[in-house]
Amino acid sequence: MRFVIVGYGRVGARTARILSEEGHEVVIVERNHDKVERARDLGFEVVEGDGSNEAVLTKADVEAADAIGGLTGDLNVNFAACMIGKEYGCRTVLRIDEDYRKEIYERYAEDVDEIIYPERLGAAGAKTALLGGNFNAIGDLTERLQLSTVTVPEESPVVGARVSEIELPSTARIYAHGKGREPMTIPLPGTTVSAGDHLALIAERDALDEVKAALLGA
Repeated sequence: MRFVIVGYGRVGARTARILSEEGHEVVIVERNHDKVERARDLGFEVVEGDGSNEAVLTKADVEAADAIGGLTGDLNVNFAACMIGKEYGCRTVLRIDEDYRKEIYERYAEDVDEIIYPERLGAAGAKTALLGGNFNAIGDLTERLQLSTVTVPEESPVVGARVSEIELPSTARIYAHGKGREPMTIPLPGTTVSAGDHLALIAERDALDEVKAALLGA
């Protein structure tokens, strides 16, 4: 598959590396010359320029891409890149910061295929979104990390809390949330946890017991 990655920052660089290592064709679009050189030094095809500009994306052969990821730190650039990609039939993945208000999230969510929060899952989530896969099926984890799912009991201390407010060890993250039999997805900003909800975790194995204690209650 062919992917256009707009933005070669932390998330974009790692996403490109993961996709490339899995045998996919990746082209980077980046306007910062130093980042362009770093990507080229690693063997990536790179188009230097503004990813919100259709002419630049045309140089990246967006027409031949299966998906485009707007992964810069600029929401306007990301959204413009996705809208251009959509016109060419690409799957669209938009990076958004998790502190945006719910109504802003919903406005953008209507127009793209997937929204990712780098604060939650970073490159693994971006890669999975670009491939159109399920967030429960992530295969690029190191041996020290483990995926786990918990069901929140009524006595849990996190009942009523926003997902983004839940304090966990630095080596752990909540990356998806679901209610009942609904599919698990990356939660909206302001999503609150109720008893019976499901939370998907990614954590270093040594921290997993501490994480579950924090979510389930001691």
